[in-house]
Amino acid sequence: MANDEEKDPLNKFMNHFRGPSGDGGKKQGQRKVHFSIWYFIVVLLVIMWFQSFLTEQQANRVSYSEFKQLIRTGKVESVTIGPDRVTAALKDTKEPNRSVTAVRVEDPDLVKDLEAQGIKFSGSSDNKWLGVLLSWLLPLAVFFFFWSFLMRRMGGGPQGVLSVGKAKVKIYAEKEIGVTFDDVAGIDEAKAELEEIVECLRDPGKFQKLGGKIPKGLLLVGAPGTGKTLLARAVAGEAGVPFFSMSGSEFVEMFVGVGAARVRDLFGQAKDHAPCIIFVDELDALGKARGLNPMGGHDEREQTLNQLLVEMDGFDPRAGVIIVAATNRPEILDPALLRPGRFDRHVAIDKPDIRGREAILNVHAKEVKLGPDVDLKRIAAMTPGFVGADLANLINEAALIAARRNREEVTMADFQEAADRIIGGLEKRNRVMNPKEKEIVAYHESGHALVAMVLPNTDPVSKISIIPRGIAALGYTQQLPTEDRYLMTRGELLGRLKVLLGGRVSEEIVFGDISTGAQNDLQRATDTARRMVMEYGMSEKLGPLTYVSEPRSAHLDLGLGSREREFSEKTAQHIDEEISGIIEETHQDVRKILTERRNMLEKLAKILLEKESIEGEELKRFLDEVKAKIAVDDSKLVA
Repeated sequence: MANDEEKDPLNKFMNHFRGPSGDGGKKQGQRKVHFSIWYFIVVLLVIMWFQSFLTEQQANRVSYSEFKQLIRTGKVESVTIGPDRVTAALKDTKEPNRSVTAVRVEDPDLVKDLEAQGIKFSGSSDNKWLGVLLSWLLPLAVFFFFWSFLMRRMGGGPQGVLSVGKAKVKIYAEKEIGVTFDDVAGIDEAKAELEEIVECLRDPGKFQKLGGKIPKGLLLVGAPGTGKTLLARAVAGEAGVPFFSMSGSEFVEMFVGVGAARVRDLFGQAKDHAPCIIFVDELDALGKARGLNPMGGHDEREQTLNQLLVEMDGFDPRAGVIIVAATNRPEILDPALLRPGRFDRHVAIDKPDIRGREAILNVHAKEVKLGPDVDLKRIAAMTPGFVGADLANLINEAALIAARRNREEVTMADFQEAADRIIGGLEKRNRVMNPKEKEIVAYHESGHALVAMVLPNTDPVSKISIIPRGIAALGYTQQLPTEDRYLMTRGELLGRLKVLLGGRVSEEIVFGDISTGAQNDLQRATDTARRMVMEYGMSEKLGPLTYVSEPRSAHLDLGLGSREREFSEKTAQHIDEEISGIIEETHQDVRKILTERRNMLEKLAKILLEKESIEGEELKRFLDEVKAKIAVDDSKLVA
């Protein structure tokens, strides 16, 4: 019953001491055990009270002669005669119910004296063992309880000193997973690949009768937030088997041999619960290629990896234990992990396309009250590059914004504001800029937007704003692609460079000076130009060569700054010259574009200074005006 603890205070008190029992301690939501010194103090006070209660009579002991004198003087009201002692309740005393105790001696006249004085008397049988039991055995029992409790915490608990070799694995029973393939959207190819794994777990005989073997391992590769963990849990939920979850970093400790012991313990537990799924998140923390450590190859991490390789080779595939691992850096994993027989299948989970984003939005929007104007397809179109975690956060942010404004439903405006907040940061309308700075920002953003409108190989502009956002952004120009792109041509990369340089060039033309506002633009432009030269072979002078030998993660943007150079100083000089040449040539093209269209630039900047933000129909009208001006200029050139 829910109110058992309220009805029984002792039960509520003891619940603080109870450790996890069986599999119940591994369930999520289980209240953790916290030991407090106050528990010990309370028990100690109770013992002291018992001892004072038992020795209270000892404090009022008198001699037998004094006891007889009290009887003769008529100060005794009643007497209790026991086998070893006699107790007299006194009368006419300042303290009510005061009594004295004396050791009994053989006195045949005691009863006669009591009857002569008219004193009531009665007999009692003392239990000699009760005092011993309460004053000695009870403290020993309490100390034994605390000793056993501390030993359990040291040995059996997940944080125990003696449990360093036990795997800190989280075990989810079949009913606790609560995730199926219906909760996974936007990664249909990966989901179809894993449906066969579910069939292997449900009906292994179907594959074994033809001589096939159940895959031992499955490696999920994808960018952060694409749903690798969710997909692994969905496999366990569909198959109805236990799910063992553990991070790669939880295997390795500072003590030598602990990681290998945890690997053995994990596989031992999995064999006892087979069929089941072992999920190792962030495998790159454990499975990094051996030999990369400059201090030698006998460190703790490599021993743990060796034990993992042995365990994956050693367990019987017929047992029904399947290992699922996730990583976003497959290029640094040890080749021995990736060979067939260990991780047999590699499933790439890419960022979702526009249809995948719409399907993900439909899944997360089930619990949200949407307004009639909400178009999830349009939201999917305005969130390119978002993964499943980003889209879930987008819907949650929109719901919070709607609740903050006391709305009954989440509207499209809430989604737009949530997207702006996630992409650009928190809006800072209270940040005060002087008129000169505000004018510089307006022309800067107008330069970005006008160059993007003029060039044919750029994404269309959807919003221009000079409202500060985030930590350092004083304004932003938002471009939304019309479709998902997987390749970029040299012309499109040059167009992106021109848009990035449009803000700085606009400041040069209008004010004859430059500001620090283009710092991020220059950093992104330089990085793009460097990749064109060093990675993509888009330099006419250096030819179709790449100058990056270390494999770069396809799912993490790690940059180029930490790479070891494997080319000569002369080649490095040519690379620098090519990067500078691309940036300078792009800079001159942008200057020509904005100089020829200065009137349009100033008109757009004035609108921004007046309204602070341009989007929707107003932006469309200005874009049509720009297109008309371009058409007139082209007709003059033809004539």
